Amino acid sequence: MIEKAYDIAREQYRTQYGVDTDKALALLEPIPVSLHCWQGDDVRGFESDAGLTGGGIQATGNYPGSARNADELRMDMKKALSLLPGRHRVNLHAIYAEHGAKKIERDEITPELFARWIDWAGEQKIGLDFNSSFFSHPLANDGATLSNYDEGIRSFWVRHGIASRRIGEAMGKALGTPCINNLWIPDGYKDIPTDRHTPRSILKKSLDEVFADPIDPKYNVDALESKLFGLGSECYVVGSHEFYMGYAMSHGQMLCLDAGHFHPTETISDKISAIMLFMNEMMLHVSRGVRWDSDHVVILNDDLRAIAEEIIRGDLLDKVHIGVDFFDASINRVAAWVIGARAMIKALLLALLEPRDLLRQVQEQGDGTARLAYIEELKTMPFGAVWDYYCLKQNVPSGSAWLEDIRQYERDVQNPRG
Repeated sequence: MIEKAYDIAREQYRTQYGVDTDKALALLEPIPVSLHCWQGDDVRGFESDAGLTGGGIQATGNYPGSARNADELRMDMKKALSLLPGRHRVNLHAIYAEHGAKKIERDEITPELFARWIDWAGEQKIGLDFNSSFFSHPLANDGATLSNYDEGIRSFWVRHGIASRRIGEAMGKALGTPCINNLWIPDGYKDIPTDRHTPRSILKKSLDEVFADPIDPKYNVDALESKLFGLGSECYVVGSHEFYMGYAMSHGQMLCLDAGHFHPTETISDKISAIMLFMNEMMLHVSRGVRWDSDHVVILNDDLRAIAEEIIRGDLLDKVHIGVDFFDASINRVAAWVIGARAMIKALLLALLEPRDLLRQVQEQGDGTARLAYIEELKTMPFGAVWDYYCLKQNVPSGSAWLEDIRQYERDVQNPRG
């Protein structure tokens, strides 16, 4: 049934728009989506049994079965990856180090604390990405880390950034694929600051120190992630989009755009083509903000489609790296990964099924009528048949068949956790 539907869809795409669906699927297969570990345990991490100290990041909901340790988290992530077509990556935060019996501070973390993650990724034949964790820590409670006026606190976080880069380097070396090492800080002010310049000057100094030692980009690639506002930083964020864009461009680094870190009426899709004229690579954290940076599970909506369209239409597949970033504790956490990541992959496939040459041609000819008509008619093309065929060929469930797989996993593995 799936193959017969695909044959019909393939012919329809070919005859109506000259689109080769087989070629589109071949282009889609090697595109990795980096799956974020923090969805699986509600951003608690494994620094202590008591969890994090609060401040900055919160997942809402109390759905049962969250991962209680790294082994359970890896088990859950393996399950999610098994339900995604293609081969993907995993994105870790520094708070997911496995300390064992000894508590090690964040400025002293080493690759050895992630050895089991690296071994596991090697077994799964996937790459790892990394994020330093500048939040939920006693030295982050006043809303300032790398921009802190206190030299002792500032230097602590600089050392954490340096240690994180060394971990990323070790991951890249061990797995044979560069680790994208992302830096985001929550620094800012709840109310109106009287001096915006000095904190940014301090942040610049701190970044210069974090990135002072060069690391071979074959192993570790640095990215900087901005934000417009956050809880406790509604009026001013030190690491703004303009700040990090300027720093990244002037230092040859990667910019990370998070879909939830801008004004609710602002989308990151429009920024991609502009920024990529001046940068070699970019990282995306694909999220879904509802009214604010709420990190809802990614769905196949217009914003997500626009992100994928900009990547494909701009021939940026080898330059834009995609990761998903959300945390919802109100639904099954493994299902959340699957829903979000499959939505991202679907958006990429939809973009690959566009007749790009035709759409460029009518725009260059100034034919706005044809451009709008084609875009609208493409929405009712039999994309679903192509997607189901892709899932079949990748040996993962098509349609909603994966949900029963998750339900069985929930009954057998997650529910006994309590």
